Amino acid sequence: MSEHLKKITLKHLLIGGQKCIGLKFYPDKVIQALIKQLPSPKWSAKYSMVYIPNTYENLTIIMKTFKGVAWLNGQYFFGKTSAPLNNEAPDIEYYRRRKLTKGYKGCPEEFFKKLEVRKYSLNTARSYISHFEKFINNYKELMLSEVSEVDIRNYLSSLVKQGYSDSYINLSINSIKFYYEVVLGMPNRFYTIDRPIKAEKLPDVLSKEEVMKMIASTKNLKHRCMIKLLYSAGLRRSELLNLTPADIESGRMLIKIRGAKGNKDRYTLLSSTLLQELRLYYIQHKPKKYLFEGYNGKSYSGTSLANIVKKAARLANIKKHVKPHMLRHSFATHLLESGTDLRYIQTLMGHNSLKTTEIYTHVAVNGLRKIKNLLD
Repeated sequence: MSEHLKKITLKHLLIGGQKCIGLKFYPDKVIQALIKQLPSPKWSAKYSMVYIPNTYENLTIIMKTFKGVAWLNGQYFFGKTSAPLNNEAPDIEYYRRRKLTKGYKGCPEEFFKKLEVRKYSLNTARSYISHFEKFINNYKELMLSEVSEVDIRNYLSSLVKQGYSDSYINLSINSIKFYYEVVLGMPNRFYTIDRPIKAEKLPDVLSKEEVMKMIASTKNLKHRCMIKLLYSAGLRRSELLNLTPADIESGRMLIKIRGAKGNKDRYTLLSSTLLQELRLYYIQHKPKKYLFEGYNGKSYSGTSLANIVKKAARLANIKKHVKPHMLRHSFATHLLESGTDLRYIQTLMGHNSLKTTEIYTHVAVNGLRKIKNLLD
C-alpha cells in the first residue's frame, strides 16, 4: 500500500451534544484493525468517519496506537484561536438583561462570559452577539448541538443570495466559529467553510493641499487639534479618542499609543507646530482623564469626531466622502511620497506585517509623476 494512504486526519465533531474526536482515513486493513482497539469507536454516517469521545486520555491512546503506523494530521484539530484583546472586558450587561420577544433565541450565557474573559472590544462583542443571534434564529427548531456544517453553509449561502457584503458574511462566520471553537473549545471544527475572496481595494487618500484646507477651515481650537492629530500622527479614530494628556511626550516629541489594535503599544510622531496648539488647548479646556473629553468627562464621541471631519471637508469644498481614517491613510501615503522608509511607516502605523503597509505604494504618486504621459 502506498504511503499517502497511511494517513489519519483528526477532526472535532459534536454528536448528540458530546464532543468527539473524528478519525478520517482511506480504507486500510491495518488501520481498521487498530481502530477497533480504541475506546468505544462508532461510525458516523453524517460525517462519514469513525469517532470516539473527546477526552485527553482518548487522544493519548490514539497517539500511541498509531505511532509508527500512520501519520496523524492534526491540522484541523490543534489549530490555535486568537482573540483581539482589549484592556478592559466589554460591558455587555444590556444584552444579558434585555427582554427578548417571544420565540426569539438569545446568545447562551457561556457566549457572553467568553467575550468578557477574552476581553474582546465592545464593538466586536456587539457584532458577534448580533450576527450569532441572527444565525441561531434561522434554525429555531434545532438545538445548537444539532446544527451541522451543512446548515451553516446553507445559512451563509442565503446571506450571499440576499446581497450582504463580504465583510458582513465574514463577521457571521467569525461569530459562528467563536461559539464552536472558542466557547466550546473545538478549534477549526468548520474547516470546510469557505470565506468570500477578499477584495483588494486601494485606500482613499487626500492630497496635502486638501488636508491643509480642512485644517484652515476649522476655527474651533479643539476640533482643529483633533484633525491635526489624526493626520500628523496617523491615528485611528479610537486611538485619538483614548489619548490622555500624559501620552503627549513633548520632551521626546512623541505620542504614546496605548492598547491599540492587537492590544499593542507604540510611539508615533508629535508635530512641533501642533504641540503649541495642544498647550493652548490644554490651558483652555483643562482635560482630566482623556485629552479630548465630552460634556460628561468621558471619552469624546466617535460619531462627533466623524462629524467634525466631515464638516471640515465640506468647508474646504472637498467633494470626497471624508472619514477620520482617510487622514490616517493620507499620513502614510504622504510619508512614503516624501521618501520615508516603508519599515518606519510600518512602525508608526502599528502594522503587524509589512504587506499591510505596502498597500500605500499603490497610491503614492511620486514615482508615477516621473513617467511622461503618452499624450504629453
